Amino acid sequence: MADRLDLDRYTVTGTPREMGRQLGEALKSRIHAFMNVRFDYFARYTAERGSDFAQDRIMDIGRQSMALAAGWDPAGHAEHLGIAEGAGLDPVVLYTGANMTDMRDVFLLAGEPKAETPPGDAEGCTSLLVPPAKAVDGKAVVGQTWDLNAADVEYVVAVHRKPADDVETWSVTCVGCLTLMGMNARGLAVGTTNIKTWGAKPGVGYLSLLHRAIRADSAKQAAALIEAAPRAGAHTYWLADADDQLEVEAAPHFTALRDAGALGPICRTNHCVDPALAAIQGEPTHVSSAARFERVTRSLAEEGPHSMETVRGIFSDRRDGVLSVNRYPEDGDYAATNAVFVAVPADAAAWACRGPADRGVWHRLAFDG
Repeated sequence: MADRLDLDRYTVTGTPREMGRQLGEALKSRIHAFMNVRFDYFARYTAERGSDFAQDRIMDIGRQSMALAAGWDPAGHAEHLGIAEGAGLDPVVLYTGANMTDMRDVFLLAGEPKAETPPGDAEGCTSLLVPPAKAVDGKAVVGQTWDLNAADVEYVVAVHRKPADDVETWSVTCVGCLTLMGMNARGLAVGTTNIKTWGAKPGVGYLSLLHRAIRADSAKQAAALIEAAPRAGAHTYWLADADDQLEVEAAPHFTALRDAGALGPICRTNHCVDPALAAIQGEPTHVSSAARFERVTRSLAEEGPHSMETVRGIFSDRRDGVLSVNRYPEDGDYAATNAVFVAVPADAAAWACRGPADRGVWHRLAFDG
């Protein structure tokens, strides 16, 4: 196991501001390095799409978005401020860099759809929801890979939050960031995959949405929170408890809901499925997204009943080479699998690894209760 990627885990306690400050202080140097990686990426990404990187403009987008997030979820904003304080970093810089996929979409995909769009890129995650009827012991299994810039794997951590006046949570995220994917002690699990649509605008970033959603009482409540939020960019959000396994496909002005309990096992990669969203998709569907969607859809239908082990197997799949669900840095695409998360909500049980599913050390993310 020595050659496998391990996952650093941190526990924080107290008020949101105190928890954030603890994280910021513990991870200060890594947060600064991660922000440099993120803003270097911004510049490269915009240049590849024929746009000059404008620092003032992206910071203004981040500033407006952070203000909206502060009003929408004061507790989440307090933790964000605490992280910035502990790390000695401007909170606007931190918010902009952490919510990079939204802020870049506001930069490039505001307004109505245009006739010409850049080619689709290979980035993006793979998620799945298996309802109780198709799962071992009648217990839903959910999870995802998190795939983005291969360099980000150096900044993936797990955070155990034990707040003074709120629900205990585990999240897998990047240093300096709020929740990306995780579970609370009530058995509510959350996560996301990225999609792109036109109509992006300053709004609440996706990490803020997930950080509020993970503190909800149920999947239905979490879905309602995301549907009602003033969202910045497009994403899908999966929200699952023992009874409901839901996916919200969300553009800034529109959402579509899919229910695995009604539809059977469902998966998601990085292109729009709902026709209304597909009509405003910001870039053509990349062959990687289409191939991963087809592979997981087939695996969910043809294999099973499913468990944590079978889902880990799906996330470890390399049958399609560079188009596989399990993505290696040496594949040569921009994206690689930086972390994987799997949960059984009925047991409030979650597992995660850093890096690809077959290259990381898997850890049980246990709750004190």
